[in-house]
Amino acid sequence: MDDFKRTYLRLCKEFCIEPQECILNQLHVCDGNLRKRLDLSTQSLSVDTCAVLGKVLMNDVVFTEIMLCDCMLNEEGAKVLLYGLCANTTIQILDIKGNNLRAAGAEALGKLLRQNKSLKRLILEWNALGMWEEGFCIFCEGVKANKHLKYLDLRSNQVNHLGVGELALALKHNDTLEELDLRWNNVGLIGGRALLNALQQNKSLVRLELAGNNIPSDLLKAIEQAIGHNSDCQTALRENKVRSKVLSNEIQCLKAEKNKQFLNLMGVIDQQKDELSRSNRVQMSEAALTLSKQKTNDLKDLLEKARKENFELNEKHSKELRNEQEEMYTREAKLTREINAANGKNMELKNKVDELERRCKSQQDQICHLKEELANVTTEMKVKLAQTEERLEAEKKRYKQVLDDADAVWQKEMEHMKRHLEEMQRTLQERIHKLEKVKLQLEDDLSRAKAAAIADRAQAEEDQIKARNQARLEEQQKLVHLEEKLHYLNQTRDEFQNRCTVQNQSITELQGKNNKFAFEIEGLKRRIEELNQELSIKDQEKVAEVNIVRIELQEQIGHLQAERAAQEGLKEKISVLERQLKDAAWPADLFQYCSLFQHQWSLNNTKSHMPVKELEESFNTIAQDKTGKCKMVEVQERRGNKCFNDFSFLNSIFFLH
Repeated sequence: MDDFKRTYLRLCKEFCIEPQECILNQLHVCDGNLRKRLDLSTQSLSVDTCAVLGKVLMNDVVFTEIMLCDCMLNEEGAKVLLYGLCANTTIQILDIKGNNLRAAGAEALGKLLRQNKSLKRLILEWNALGMWEEGFCIFCEGVKANKHLKYLDLRSNQVNHLGVGELALALKHNDTLEELDLRWNNVGLIGGRALLNALQQNKSLVRLELAGNNIPSDLLKAIEQAIGHNSDCQTALRENKVRSKVLSNEIQCLKAEKNKQFLNLMGVIDQQKDELSRSNRVQMSEAALTLSKQKTNDLKDLLEKARKENFELNEKHSKELRNEQEEMYTREAKLTREINAANGKNMELKNKVDELERRCKSQQDQICHLKEELANVTTEMKVKLAQTEERLEAEKKRYKQVLDDADAVWQKEMEHMKRHLEEMQRTLQERIHKLEKVKLQLEDDLSRAKAAAIADRAQAEEDQIKARNQARLEEQQKLVHLEEKLHYLNQTRDEFQNRCTVQNQSITELQGKNNKFAFEIEGLKRRIEELNQELSIKDQEKVAEVNIVRIELQEQIGHLQAERAAQEGLKEKISVLERQLKDAAWPADLFQYCSLFQHQWSLNNTKSHMPVKELEESFNTIAQDKTGKCKMVEVQERRGNKCFNDFSFLNSIFFLH
């Protein structure tokens, strides 16, 4: 911490910049708390200060987390600071939230992601990286090249579907990023599809946040399923790694135990060789015989145990492999059946969808035909209305003409009557009543004509209103019927679309399971090959050990055969001594004891010999009875293996006077 502070002050002096109090205070706080976090949030940093911080952080090995939230960084300052962090080897978390970074900041971040090898978490919330496509493309190239980043936060960065497309291409080649946050951007339908296609190749991303991006619900569900499949794959990989570690540890333990057993056996063999070299010749031969027999028995037991263990291990592995193969075959068969059933269902659904599309087309044709009929009916009604209006107008004109004609005739008659009033007063007075009657009749006829015209007009209007209402009712009924049909067709279409999505989801799940099982099969095959190689190596080691032991046993058997030949020569000498004893007329009891000794010798060679104490007691009794003939000497035991040295035994029992 002091080195960081000194270098910061030194660079500030070199660049003639006054050190900011906020940075010094934060360094003092970090020094007091011994923390590895540099928090400069909500502090206004100038371009020169950013340049100095970039150079200081370039070689820093103290801070692992740097917080620069809401610092209102300038584009040039952010660029210089990020370029300085490119060579840093200790930073793991970088938070640049709320700094309004744009094109230059995106380019600097892309360079940082390409060159930095220690950054694990990058938080870029509340910036504007997606506004400039070229800068965001460079940033996406950095994400593509990075192999260490685990978490990336791009919330509220105005990323549209084009930027998400570039990011999806980067995710296809990135196999280390585990969490990505794209909330409150402009991803849309096209961007969601691009992400879904990227998740078909990317198997490391286990968390993807897409709230507030105007993505359809079915697409979100498909993306969630792909993310769930990736998380399952990651858990399976972790479990396989743990299992492989456990198996390798067990194999190493077994190797260590076998090596210990082998070293113990070799130590026992060396000890026995040392003991054999220290003992006498006969004891060496007898001990070598017994030890060789014990060794052979022990080695036989060990070989049998090793063979049994190898056989049991082979049987276990073969059984496990058979069971796993059977399970995998059954799983593959089930999966193939399910896939075939799903394909059959998909074909049926496709056929149904085709039929529904045909029905929809036919219904659309019917709707178009009905619309044409409605248009024709409306045109006919309009024509009829126009005709009725024309008729009404013609009748009105005709009645007007009749009234005008009647008025003209009446006026002419009145004028004629006025002209001839004086001349025909008398005649007119007589005819006045007639004229009045005619006038009354004409008035009645006019009133009747007017009433009939009004009644015809009202009736025509009523007929027109009725025809309009009827046409409207028929049109409304037809429209309601057609709307019901359209609603039913939309419901059926939605149902079939839902079914299709469900089937597609099931197919994706089955494909994911199939890929998972195939991956597990490949891992198990690799594990079986490794175990077979280890077993072959162990078999070769055991065969080499057995060959070495066989060679040693053959050498020991040759020594033992030579010693047996020497023992046969000793037997012949003993038989000669017995004949001499018979010729010298030794007592019968002593002769009996010699025969007993010979019997004991024969039994000693066949692993069933008399205890030493009984022989000593019997010989002492015989020696006490026969005085002056032999002298008793104590019998000595050799190494507790219940056998005697031939010549030492005879010399210790008696000697001739």
